[in-house]
Amino acid sequence: MLYLFFGPDEYSRSEALARLRAAVPADVAELNVVRLDGRRLKLDALAAACEAAPFLAERRLVIVTDALKHTKAGKEREELRAYLERVPATCDLVFVESDDLDRRSILYTQLKKVGEVREFLPPQGGEVLHWLADLARRLGARLEPAASQRLAELVGNDTRALATELEKLATYVGKGGTITVDAVDTLVQDRQEQNLFAFIDELSARRMGPALRGARALLEEGQAATYVLFMLARQVRVLLGVQELAARRMRPDEIAAELGQKPFVVRKAMDQARSFARGELERLHDRLLELDVATKTGRIQADTALELFVAEVCQKRQ
Repeated sequence: MLYLFFGPDEYSRSEALARLRAAVPADVAELNVVRLDGRRLKLDALAAACEAAPFLAERRLVIVTDALKHTKAGKEREELRAYLERVPATCDLVFVESDDLDRRSILYTQLKKVGEVREFLPPQGGEVLHWLADLARRLGARLEPAASQRLAELVGNDTRALATELEKLATYVGKGGTITVDAVDTLVQDRQEQNLFAFIDELSARRMGPALRGARALLEEGQAATYVLFMLARQVRVLLGVQELAARRMRPDEIAAELGQKPFVVRKAMDQARSFARGELERLHDRLLELDVATKTGRIQADTALELFVAEVCQKRQ
């Protein structure tokens, strides 16, 4: 049997592949499961792997990663297409593609014609909540709807990250336990990130007193002033990205996907970005770079640089 697994949902791709591996008897799996790197795939090596007789099993499993994208057009691609017609019935040959692929290529067309082609896409909208509820059941836990919503807000629709967090939560509440919003906030929510958001909220509103207290609170939590300055610069870059994409009338979930950020982070950033003009954000970023150089060359202490930056931002609007 021929398979093609592709699409950006790496976790679901891996689960589908694991189900195929589970069909191979565990005690002889090492002798009947072969992985090949498609970036350096040689047809004779592929044929040798596929045509070897299964050892104490009915079938062999050959997994080839990223071959379709890296097989050169022309003779090389045509030879591989032709071999797909000769793969022995005792072999399950699986092509796994981590990136998008050309659906017009002869390899994709051939696999769709004679095999099973599956595209794995991350769940969207309400699908995320259904996906979480199903996984929670399989883990032996009950997931409150509000907790499911909260987890989706914090993590987004990255199924690998969601599965990791949900497994942690299921272990925390125990077999048959209920995962609540409090449990999600306790184990998943980044408290320091939330405090940083609160600090930037005060900075966005040009409230100098609360902003300075917020900066000092971060330092009291053990954060180095250099790290807070770095996080500020990163957040300013996020705000710039959010401003640009929002101006194109993109939705928050689309912006989150484009910037590689959690939807919760993007929604918060959209609120904060409204307090700054685009040119202003660019100047603030340049100023943070200047202060970074000054701290690294010893011209100013990092905690002093942080308070100076807060003062400069808050005084501008006043």
